[in-house]
Amino acid sequence: MSTKSETPAEGETPTLVTRFDGVRVPTIDYQPVWINSLADDVTIEGSAMDGVAHGAQAVRSIVTYIRTLYDSQEFNFAGPYGEDGFLEDYTAWVGGEPLGNVVLIKRNTAGRAQHIVANYRPRTALLRLSRLIGEHFAGTPYGEHFATSDD
Repeated sequence: MSTKSETPAEGETPTLVTRFDGVRVPTIDYQPVWINSLADDVTIEGSAMDGVAHGAQAVRSIVTYIRTLYDSQEFNFAGPYGEDGFLEDYTAWVGGEPLGNVVLIKRNTAGRAQHIVANYRPRTALLRLSRLIGEHFAGTPYGEHFATSDD
């Protein structure tokens, strides 16, 4: 997976986003560091899923695999949202097709990612993504949350 972003013209300041750990970086250098700061009982849900997956291992496995499907990724925004939230807005390309996503991460009192909601769009692209994830995790407890080629 690569991160794609417009390189600023000479003399221009690059667009900055704020990571989960509060560090500001150019959009081209952004990586979701919250994946390394998951609460043990973190949950994830979203438009590509049925139900909610529970636990740091589940969330890390699902998110890490999804990121391998991205041909590239361009961040529009990443930064704090309210007192205990963090928001990412990006477009990824999967198989050459654009796939928008808005991710809301809620922190617990210890500052760790507690609840994650990912909302992909458009529907045809999110269903394709869900099927790819479902095929990868078929036969595992994570697989039940995603579409299959029969859906």
